[in-house]
Amino acid sequence: QVQLVESGGGSVQAGGSLRLSCAASERISSIYCMGWFRQAPGKEREGVALIRSDFIASIADSVKGRFTISRDNAKNTLYLQMNSLQPDDTAMYYCAATSGYCAFSVSDFSVWGQGTQVTVSI
Repeated sequence: QVQLVESGGGSVQAGGSLRLSCAASERISSIYCMGWFRQAPGKEREGVALIRSDFIASIADSVKGRFTISRDNAKNTLYLQMNSLQPDDTAMYYCAATSGYCAFSVSDFSVWGQGTQVTVSI
């Protein structure tokens, strides 16, 4: 089973940017759907961005226009570019993968990374 390792989290001020990376242990070109989810303390995990193997992407309304998802199959890496960060974006961010249905549903994803923390201060 593929293993996913996130990196790139950190602490930034509101309005700042971060780029998260998710390195996979196997070729991602054959993985149908990969995505980023986040979970803030006391809240449920929610989908942020998805991208399919045909590079079709979906972005959650809460981050649309600020976040961009991309995948580099040659590097077996998934990215999340986050701009204009706000305090509400503070959460643990997780990379996930599935060969099944590609949607903002936690239960549809079978492979998860350990997460990387993003903290946005005023």
